[in-house]
Amino acid sequence: MLKRVSATIALVGLAACGQAGDTVEPTPVEQAAAQAPVSDAVAETPAVLTAVDLRRVCRAGLAAIHGQTLDAMQITGAEGEVLNAQWRAPVDGGWMKAQCRAGGGLVVWKPLELPDPTQVRWMNEAGDPVVRYAIRGEEIEIVQALPDGTTQQAMMAVRPEEEVS
Repeated sequence: MLKRVSATIALVGLAACGQAGDTVEPTPVEQAAAQAPVSDAVAETPAVLTAVDLRRVCRAGLAAIHGQTLDAMQITGAEGEVLNAQWRAPVDGGWMKAQCRAGGGLVVWKPLELPDPTQVRWMNEAGDPVVRYAIRGEEIEIVQALPDGTTQQAMMAVRPEEEVS
């Protein structure tokens, strides 16, 4: 009898989950990402990128995110579908390092070798900018939806022949 009562209470509790009052409003980042501007040029956003396109998208994405030129971004290696990159720090000339992965129209990155290990994480949590890409021939379009609801857009020419693995 006790098992039956416990099971009934558990079922009633589970049935209350997901009621209409549990809807979550989209965050400003999600709203901005959904409304992010795109040019009228033909764009490709394959779910899985070739090795060359992964390098192109990550170089362009990291350059746009960190306010760097494409020439500053160096791909230093790959760990499966994750690329390692580095660039000179603008303040002290040391090296900034990060990892990047991309696919399905999204760029996600992770800073490396930071003094605070809690900051070494993939930038894909609530409150992080959402970074989208579109391949437009030799150009990569990067659109960042920032947490305050604003967007930043950059077009970067990254020719496939520059990205020999």
